[in-house]
Amino acid sequence: MKASLVTLPGDGIGPEIVAQAKRVLEQVARKFHHEFSFEEHLMGGIAIDETGEPLPEATLAACRKSDAVLLGAVGGPKWDDPKAKTRPEKGLLAIRKGLGLFANLRPVRTYPDLIGASPLKEDRIRGVDLLVVRELTGGLYFGKQYREQTPEQGERAVDTLEYTEAEVHRVVKLACELARGRRKLVTSVDKANVLESSRLWRQVATRVHADYQELTLEHQLVDSCAMRLVTHPGSFDVIVTENMFGDILSDEAAVLTGSLGMLPSASLGQGRLGLYEPIHGSAPDIAGKGVANPLATILSAALLLRHSLGLEQEAVAVETAVDQALASGVRTRDLGGTADTQTMGDAVLKQL
Repeated sequence: MKASLVTLPGDGIGPEIVAQAKRVLEQVARKFHHEFSFEEHLMGGIAIDETGEPLPEATLAACRKSDAVLLGAVGGPKWDDPKAKTRPEKGLLAIRKGLGLFANLRPVRTYPDLIGASPLKEDRIRGVDLLVVRELTGGLYFGKQYREQTPEQGERAVDTLEYTEAEVHRVVKLACELARGRRKLVTSVDKANVLESSRLWRQVATRVHADYQELTLEHQLVDSCAMRLVTHPGSFDVIVTENMFGDILSDEAAVLTGSLGMLPSASLGQGRLGLYEPIHGSAPDIAGKGVANPLATILSAALLLRHSLGLEQEAVAVETAVDQALASGVRTRDLGGTADTQTMGDAVLKQL
């Protein structure tokens, strides 16, 4: 198979971790007789420095022509001024919108060899394997935002939460399709006791479920879901929810593994093209030191193989190699070990 891949190393530790994931993809190509070509482009703070924009048009154009995109991380203290004309994170919103990526998949599973790294008790997290499906291009993050001065109460800020029936339908349908290949349980999370947008969400989710009678659909309010994630995480299979709720809940679920450095993600649209990235940030405090954990990025590359290239065997091979590398005892600093970024990457390559 031939595939054209775009890499967006970004800022902070991004270049270090993307380099290791690229090595893994190159090894997969050699082992399974594929031909992957790579093209690197600017995004994030480094793009602002060089072009004035967090997502240059040339980068977006290259991504649209590719088969898949692998992103490192964006942002850092250098670009954190809230009064700045533009910030690196704007590039994330722009690329999702520009590529039509309406759903973010965040798989969360515990690794037997890392049980001790989680702050939760072993009996709570052993065997946890859940998937958060987050709507990605609607809700508060994309609604109208403005500020205005009021005569008596000073400045007033407004963020608008909007969803259409079509936006809800497509992401819930994707969640149901994914649940078919898992344990057939979908938890739709909303705040229907308060928000009109959530009442629409629940109504549409129920309607979509009518076409998936082999699945169980449950509705849960976001606050009780947040509590259940840390008390009974093993009771979840597929969680589907709106943009802001998904952002918060998936980061909460990340603590189950003991490190953000273990969690990949995939952002998908209607076609094969997808954006793959670790869920952690740019970690500027350790950037350039060669100690970052590359496993979340390597696991994101596995999702790229599965969802954009349709290479299930190759994706499983990468995930198995990560399992075996951890079983061999290699650990980066965030996992309580001493291995550097390169050594962790070497350990995965050795298993491949």
